[in-house]
Amino acid sequence: MSHDPTVNAGDIARLAGVGRAAVSNWRRRHDDFPQPTGGTANQPLFSLRQVEAWLRRYGKSYQVSLGDRVWQRLKAAGDLRLGELVAQAGTLLATGESPLEPELADLVSELAAQHGALTAYEFLVERYLEAHSRQLSVTRDDVAELMVRLVDAGGTTILDPACGVGTLLLAPKAARVLGQDLSETSASIAAARLRLRGTEAAVVAGDSMRHDGFAGDKADAVVCDPPFNERAWGYEELTGDPRWEYGLPPRGEPELAWVQHCLTHVRPGGLVAVLMPPAAASRRAGRRIRANLLRAGALRAVVALPGSDLWLLRRPSAGERPPSEVLILDATADLSVVEPAWRAYLDDRSDQTVRIIDLLADEVDMTPARHQRRGDLGRAFAEARDRFLAAGATPPDLRVLDEPLDQPVTTVGDLIKEGLIIALQAPPKMAAHGGELPVLTADDVAHGTPPSGRATAQQGLVHVQPGDVVASYSSVRVLADGGCVLGPHLTLYRVDARRLDPDFLAGFLRAAGSRVTTGSSRFDVRRTRLPRLSLKEQEPYGAAFRQLAVLEDALREISTLGQTLIRLGLDGLTDGHLHPQS
Repeated sequence: MSHDPTVNAGDIARLAGVGRAAVSNWRRRHDDFPQPTGGTANQPLFSLRQVEAWLRRYGKSYQVSLGDRVWQRLKAAGDLRLGELVAQAGTLLATGESPLEPELADLVSELAAQHGALTAYEFLVERYLEAHSRQLSVTRDDVAELMVRLVDAGGTTILDPACGVGTLLLAPKAARVLGQDLSETSASIAAARLRLRGTEAAVVAGDSMRHDGFAGDKADAVVCDPPFNERAWGYEELTGDPRWEYGLPPRGEPELAWVQHCLTHVRPGGLVAVLMPPAAASRRAGRRIRANLLRAGALRAVVALPGSDLWLLRRPSAGERPPSEVLILDATADLSVVEPAWRAYLDDRSDQTVRIIDLLADEVDMTPARHQRRGDLGRAFAEARDRFLAAGATPPDLRVLDEPLDQPVTTVGDLIKEGLIIALQAPPKMAAHGGELPVLTADDVAHGTPPSGRATAQQGLVHVQPGDVVASYSSVRVLADGGCVLGPHLTLYRVDARRLDPDFLAGFLRAAGSRVTTGSSRFDVRRTRLPRLSLKEQEPYGAAFRQLAVLEDALREISTLGQTLIRLGLDGLTDGHLHPQS
């Protein structure tokens, strides 16, 4: 904790009460503006002490609040310890005990004395979530509040078996809440947040699938935002598990395991709200389980929300007659329609239901867009068309030369020898399917998604930093965030940001890799050729390569939107909801 606290350009702008553009102007116009002490060329970090001195020297008003000082001290320990320290701060504020070093503990206590323990801690948690937004999946506040309202009837106990930092457990009015999360850090933060609210809570760390922390407990309601597409959920170990009352979840359908886990933990007549990937409503592999849930009267509603579906379930009581209809609703444009529609369904007066017998006779496809009423489907088609047309990205403006430039060249291997690049790889026997540490996988690099793997601490792990260039056999990306470790089958290239632009390197690596064809000899990255240019000359190349990467991501999004548009168009034209323009 002896490191000098650092700030980025956004932090400086916030402290000085100016926009980020003003900070950029200061750096460009003033030779004595503090030089970066870390970070990358695109995301530099500056010494907070030096920035304060510079602002004072130029008479620029600024205010570093006590909260900002505490946060910068926490950040100074590095990304991988940040969550641990935030958790320890929560323990200190909630219990008075913590292993924080005395000086930092005093600062946290002073912040609590100034603003109250709960407000102080929520400030630190909010900053932590902002700093790790790509690594931490947090349920949207409006969605979390909606889920709780739909299932919490003022019962005595509510459970979240994938609670993260406790977002879904903060809203209930239940007398007691239960939570479990794979991450010990997240579980500790959740416990502190609940304790500071005076809520009676039991929060444990561990894998809910393999090591259920509340085996045998029955809650009055269950809410859950489980990890999506987690293939290593325990299929082999849990094949004969008694939780699979409605069928063994296929290996590639982990969300159906979470649905049944939640139903196991709710009393007869109790309600469950669980977020699901939209594909779970129609994937062929899950058809049998969806059918069994419908036949038993357990699955009561599928609601399309922005980015996910919400499944509402009810644990059947013994001898209870199952309903004949299920609520299927598209609320992607307006969440406010969900609660009235659900109450109407419970009161048996809904006009947005689908007969279960019709679903069972078909593919048990419960995709809300497929079952929309005339006006709803037409609106969805128009909105999908507008999003499709607006999703384009602009290619870089590149000048065409009559003759290619004759520039001095070097190779990646030479740059490694000169110390401009450090090449790192994960341990050869590393596993990425269980543990405390988030792991960046090859799929994450290919799709630009947050780290989806998990690993236990071991020697040789490579900790990712912002600005690192990560390459797989088919993809190359410059990472904006750290806070995770490198996964198997990936190579990390860490550049000397004073002499080499990471986007510049990534562009040439990607171009070289794209020229390798099937059946060719193994691609030797170290032989990749790139021009030997100054950092200033590299930066326009880096900007153009970065723009091409953005274009690729946009095309991927356009492809997804295009498939949605095609499906809605086909459904609407064939069932009479849409009509060709004359």
